Amino acid sequence: MLTDVSTAEDFTIGLNQALAWVDVERHEVIGEFEVERGYCWTACAAVQNGNPLYWDDEVARQLTGGPTAPLTLLSAWFRPHYWMPGRESMPLPWQTHFDLKQTLVLPEAVATDSEVTFGEPIRPGDRIRCAETLRSLSEVKTTKLGRGRFWVIDAVCRNGAGTWVGTETMTGFGYRNLQE
Repeated sequence: MLTDVSTAEDFTIGLNQALAWVDVERHEVIGEFEVERGYCWTACAAVQNGNPLYWDDEVARQLTGGPTAPLTLLSAWFRPHYWMPGRESMPLPWQTHFDLKQTLVLPEAVATDSEVTFGEPIRPGDRIRCAETLRSLSEVKTTKLGRGRFWVIDAVCRNGAGTWVGTETMTGFGYRNLQE
């Protein structure tokens, strides 16, 4: 909680540093494992997705040139596991989101919108890499939650050959609850 009144009202803290991140790739992550069909089938079974594209190799060959992963699993292929033997710190998805909170001294934040755009099919054996890019940072806004800034971050994903396979776009609102 911000206790210093001047700090609580100063929304320029860290602004120049954060603005320098706009349109700059940051926090590249390479998937810790290859795309594998067992994950695909398990995910499809969990939601009773019977699309033959994911279950029938001949249909997949005819439609996309071969087996492909469900679109909804895009982030599963590059998000790090929260725990692994020997890992000393827990990685965070959307690291730029957390960097903005810290740099701009905005202790609270919510995702206000999420959109995914898909590119080339993701195939078994692919290893997905993803880099985040801050696309925009708003002026100070006041909402029911508090005062702060909106930001838009793209997580651009490519396969091992460098081919674009999708982009997750997240809009966040980092804020200070000035009522506290």
